[in-house]
Amino acid sequence: MDAPAPTHDTAHALDPHAERKRRLRAVGLMLAAVAMFSLMDSVLKVLSAHYPSFQVAALRGASSLPIVLAWAIGTVGVRELFRVRWSLHLLRGALGVLMMVSFVFALRTLPLSTTYSIFFVAPLLITALSVPFLGEKVGPRRWIAIGIGLIGVLVVLRPTGEGVLSLAGAAVLLSALGYAVSAITVRLLAKTDSVQAMMVWLLALMALGAGVLAAPNWVPVRGEHAWLIAALGVAGALGQYAITLAFKWGEASLIAPLEYTALVWGVCLDLAIWGVLPDQVTWIGAAIIVASGLYLLRREKVHVESEHP
Repeated sequence: MDAPAPTHDTAHALDPHAERKRRLRAVGLMLAAVAMFSLMDSVLKVLSAHYPSFQVAALRGASSLPIVLAWAIGTVGVRELFRVRWSLHLLRGALGVLMMVSFVFALRTLPLSTTYSIFFVAPLLITALSVPFLGEKVGPRRWIAIGIGLIGVLVVLRPTGEGVLSLAGAAVLLSALGYAVSAITVRLLAKTDSVQAMMVWLLALMALGAGVLAAPNWVPVRGEHAWLIAALGVAGALGQYAITLAFKWGEASLIAPLEYTALVWGVCLDLAIWGVLPDQVTWIGAAIIVASGLYLLRREKVHVESEHP
């Protein structure tokens, strides 16, 4: 997985035909973004078997940075990248390192599908954290949905059985928490900073921060992994670009649920590359978490529509 996409713009009123085309374009971009991020995560899992987690996180940031930086300079120029709120960017960079290192650590032992199933708790955490950090109101129905989603996480982890309640399972939860807090910072940064600046500084700070922490135990990168690192950078950059446009052209209530298609990619990649499939209990837990997330998105749409008739 990757850091949350920067904010989206509200689309202007269009004729029905143009509106339909815009929605279809947004859906296609979101599906492509999820596919790119899933492929990126599979590369992270392969690399995690050969390099320390901090080093893989540094490679993730550094591999995409040149592509994103070139795009940012070409669209808004260099000066715009420095007109930012540094305190929030530094916080988001630290969260990015935490999120990526924890996620990579979990991928060493957990299948992609199981990791995704647990990570899907992130939207629930974002809703919960929006209360203390953003002052948003969350009604009792949404709190119940959050609680049910957390029960789904316990089903996947199976703390009393042969589940994945381990350092790896806890690492995914830590990564999801980092993602959720980072999403809160995006909402704050989007009021003043450009999308390009948010993307560039996240990658730069992730590469720098994780690189410094990885330096004492740095493992020389093997030649046969060069193409994987290049693929990591391209997939990450394309995925971030696609998800940014998707949220720009489509409403969150339409686009956000498509993130759950990552589970399909996770299952397919697990089977194709590692020859594993999630068990029945993991499927049940994932279904509970996804259903809770979809309900929250539906309630959010109702809440927004009630405020803006």
